[in-house]
Amino acid sequence: MSGQAGPSTAERWQALGVLLLGAAVIGLSPILVRLADAGPAAAGFWRLTFALPLLYAMTRQTSAGPGRPSRYGLAAGLMFTLDLGFWHYGISYTSVTKATVLTNLTPVVVTAFAWIFLKERPRALFLAAVALAVVGAWTMAAAKGAGRPGPNEPLGDALSLTTALWYALYMLAIGEGRKRETTGRLMFWSSAVGAPLLLVAALAFGERLLPGSPGGWAACAALGVMHVAGQGSIAWAMGRLPTSTASVVVVVQPVVAALLGWLLFHEILGPLQALGAAVALAGVVLAQWASRTKAVSPRSPAAP
Repeated sequence: MSGQAGPSTAERWQALGVLLLGAAVIGLSPILVRLADAGPAAAGFWRLTFALPLLYAMTRQTSAGPGRPSRYGLAAGLMFTLDLGFWHYGISYTSVTKATVLTNLTPVVVTAFAWIFLKERPRALFLAAVALAVVGAWTMAAAKGAGRPGPNEPLGDALSLTTALWYALYMLAIGEGRKRETTGRLMFWSSAVGAPLLLVAALAFGERLLPGSPGGWAACAALGVMHVAGQGSIAWAMGRLPTSTASVVVVVQPVVAALLGWLLFHEILGPLQALGAAVALAGVVLAQWASRTKAVSPRSPAAP
């Protein structure tokens, strides 16, 4: 593996475009969770359940099927279960904007892990870009009137902030797994692991399991399609980009979520939030610029 060249410039830009698309699609997630008309963990269960048939079909197109789960698929499934559980409860207790922004402080954790354990030492400019993106995201969350107040904002904020850790570990597992296996197989097993765990959590917490309206069912089905399109795109791109770079790019999610929260739920998007969004996006652009001249760690990504 180490003797092969990394992706070309054209492949890198293609991966970046797919990553941005996936991050924008995932920005729909908190909106659909609000519309799902089911419990927080139950919404996560339906998201993965509706996604599984599509992911199975994907594995049949790119390989002989899902095969046996790898340790990376199992680890990604466990981390994503914790990610969805904490995040969906965070969304139910605080605003869409704050829940999404706090969750996407992930780049700090990913950069530290990649530096310490994966030997992906970042440049000083890249660290500055991470800081800029995080400051922008934090400004969006901390601004007065950042979204419609939730029933228990301190709890919701704490759950959303903890989600950043689980999402970071999920991205690291996906990044390592993509060096060895296809997107479809990795996504299938991470979802197959997560669905029953979220079902158990929903039953344990006494949640409403079945959506209470046709619109709720539609939102749950849309969550499944969004999962395949959004997380699938992110996983595919992570086979061609450094994990730390990918983690910064997905900071566009809170910008999308904030705009949708403003349009659909009339959550206030004030001047400070707009400034925070601009700063966060500037950090994303700077991170990509800072990493484009640095040689990518050689890898031989699995086929899509």
